[in-house]
Amino acid sequence: MCDKNNALPPEGSAKPAQNTRKTYEITHRDRFLLAGALVWCLLAVDAVLWAWPHGMGVTAALFGWTLLLAAALGCRLFENRENRVLLVVLLLLGASFALTSSLYFRFWNFLALLALAPLHACGLSEEARQPWWDLSMVPERLLLLFHGLFGRLGAAFAALAPVGKKQDPQRILSAVLGGAAALALLGLLVPILSSADALFAAATEDLRAFIAEHLTESLWKLLLALVLTPFLFGLLYRLRRPAAVQVRGKLPVAADGLPFLLVLAALDGLYLLFLAIQSAGLFGGAAYLAAHGISYAEWARSGFFQMVGVTVVNLTVLMTALSAARREGRIWTALRFLAALLVAESLVLLGSAAWRMTLYVSAYGLSFKRLMTYWGMGMMALFFLTATGKLRKPNTRFLRTAAPLALAGWLLINCVPVDYLVARNQVDRYLSGVSASIDAEYLLYDLSYDTLSQLDLLDGAMICRDRQTGGQRRLDALIAQRRAQAAADCTDWRSWSLSAWMAAGE
Repeated sequence: MCDKNNALPPEGSAKPAQNTRKTYEITHRDRFLLAGALVWCLLAVDAVLWAWPHGMGVTAALFGWTLLLAAALGCRLFENRENRVLLVVLLLLGASFALTSSLYFRFWNFLALLALAPLHACGLSEEARQPWWDLSMVPERLLLLFHGLFGRLGAAFAALAPVGKKQDPQRILSAVLGGAAALALLGLLVPILSSADALFAAATEDLRAFIAEHLTESLWKLLLALVLTPFLFGLLYRLRRPAAVQVRGKLPVAADGLPFLLVLAALDGLYLLFLAIQSAGLFGGAAYLAAHGISYAEWARSGFFQMVGVTVVNLTVLMTALSAARREGRIWTALRFLAALLVAESLVLLGSAAWRMTLYVSAYGLSFKRLMTYWGMGMMALFFLTATGKLRKPNTRFLRTAAPLALAGWLLINCVPVDYLVARNQVDRYLSGVSASIDAEYLLYDLSYDTLSQLDLLDGAMICRDRQTGGQRRLDALIAQRRAQAAADCTDWRSWSLSAWMAAGE
């Protein structure tokens, strides 16, 4: 006999609807994290999006983000050495905003934080399989980031459901959207009705004045933070509860080595010719250059930026060839020889660029760009020396050494008072008579507050251009103006920095 309750539905009948709605496991910790995510979004909106120039605000936002990750993941934040290293780098970059006032370093450090913070966060997930120095990590962690930000939006609304009741994220989302729509319509229609009826305008005048004076900016910050919170909480939810991971094996890359061989041979021949001509200028001196219609100063100040750029191209070609070419036969042997020759030529190119840069600096002094070029040449030389390891052992991963080296080099140059060194060099050259003039306007406006202590050594009666008015003013008045700007930065904790505080207090 057949049980009617277990009987199969007749053929052709409609199948019962299946519930495909996502369900979210919500705990008290998740509700605490949701509140923390909202607080952090308010902090980020107020201290980063609403504050310029960036200073202590970015530092506070970065350290707050670290505390939020620690609350979400606990000891997992410190389990892996790779994650610990990235965490230290992030904290140091964040701290730099509270220490320095260089707009150049703030800009690049901010971009670095935007790249490294998601990289670090997604690396904390159990779904992350590739190390951060492997290029295959980029698509993996981008996928994890997008899945976290956009794939768990309902988790925030599920966490808002009362404890013990059935969670219905869609119902809560509908309520939130309805409330936002109601507020938007009220904000649109109340001014229209006020302009249409004088009595209504008089009745709501005090309310509208209070809102315009006290709540407008705060309301926009709150609304923006509320919009961002579900995305951030969704990411934290995904990091705490990773989905099932499918491990896929890597497909080895083995291309024909002949095209790479021809490219390396062409580059090696070109650089041999270039270096032969360069050596004539280096050792022939001013007389040799004058015979060719080129002044020694003109030759010294041209080309070093281009040569640094050329070495970047060389390194890219070199690593592509060593990584993608088939490692067998005489072609591979010849390719390794040509690659070694390219490394040697690139190091000589960097040495030549450094020599010419030194000649130029000895004649015209330091600038921010020239000092950073020294740093860039040093980093490129280290990268080429690192590449020699892959020449000896082709299976060595270049980025495993080069990526930490790049981070360490960037942190190191952040610790160097670049603007102060440039100002001291320029002022010393001018006061000692080596330079007949000094570009005080450049030191005053294009660099950070760190230059002011050196500009105080100059004659205050010197006349310089005021970039704010376009007129001419005394140097001491312009220095006082810059110190007033530093003091203004220190009045708001979001833009406060140690550099501005020291400049304002001198």
